[in-house]
Amino acid sequence: MVADTAKPVSVPGAQAARPVPGTAPSRLRRAGRALRPGPAPGANGAALYRRWWQPWLWTAPAIVCAAVFGVFPFLNTLVLSFTDAKPLGGAAGFVGWSNYTRMLDDPDFWLATRNSLLYALIVVPLMVLLPLLLAVLVEKQLPGIGFFRSAFYTPVLASSVVVGLSWQWLLADEGLINTSLEKAHLIEDAIPFLSDSWLILFSAMGLTLWKGLGWYMIFYLAALGNVPRELHEAAAMDGAGAARRFWHITVPGVRQAMMLVGTLTGIGSLRVFTEIYMLGSPTGGPGGADRTLPFYIRDVGLDPLTGNAGYGSAVSVALFLLTLGLTLLAQRLTKEDES
Repeated sequence: MVADTAKPVSVPGAQAARPVPGTAPSRLRRAGRALRPGPAPGANGAALYRRWWQPWLWTAPAIVCAAVFGVFPFLNTLVLSFTDAKPLGGAAGFVGWSNYTRMLDDPDFWLATRNSLLYALIVVPLMVLLPLLLAVLVEKQLPGIGFFRSAFYTPVLASSVVVGLSWQWLLADEGLINTSLEKAHLIEDAIPFLSDSWLILFSAMGLTLWKGLGWYMIFYLAALGNVPRELHEAAAMDGAGAARRFWHITVPGVRQAMMLVGTLTGIGSLRVFTEIYMLGSPTGGPGGADRTLPFYIRDVGLDPLTGNAGYGSAVSVALFLLTLGLTLLAQRLTKEDES
């Protein structure tokens, strides 16, 4: 019996038919394997079944929305700030830096900037502290505490316009507050809450605080849940009172939440509009004395007859830079606190 010693027959040219690495067919084949589902080369864990393009596929709707409703309007505003565009459209001519020089020489712009900064300087510290005190009060598990939590949160659910109308009724010359004070013989003449420029501004701040207390109370309630109870118990055993435990245990434990609340409140204070509009009338107080930067942007940039969209865009850029500076300052303080 003769063993089969036949060898595979090599066909001339067969080796040349195989694609050389780096050639077009090989690159196309690798691209096809990358698009097909299956383990990725060199991956481990969950990445075995995830291709490089899959995360981009899931985030694509959010990226598109951010580009359409965020990036494009910002770039368009930046371009318009160098033109004399009109609110209703039409030909817009390039005017260079004239809108910015006009803004720096405009006393109404500086008045609106003063009002916005004053609004932030008063509202932000109060909004950081008062919701924390409120959260400490409602944190305890007492009978009926859920009712008080819901009651404090109710203003958050109400529309800003509805709340503004309610405060108009309360603060009017013949409103509930003035009527009650007059009947109690505490005042003789009505307090001009809605006609004095300073009282309008402070009343608007009160409205902002009243509406935001419940919202930021939720932030602090979540942060207070992470403060160890053992620290309070140990401090109480050492004789520390409630006020001392609050400043030395509660406040350091919720410091990050305080930074977040301060940043969000500061940005919101610079963008305030509805409160001034509802309490100070569409003119922004007597002679426009209570106009904030958003209010001023509406007046100078969106008026269909006398508005200048280019100048309004320049003021919008200034508001953006002011808000960005406040945000960077808050981040700097947060990093210093962490270090």
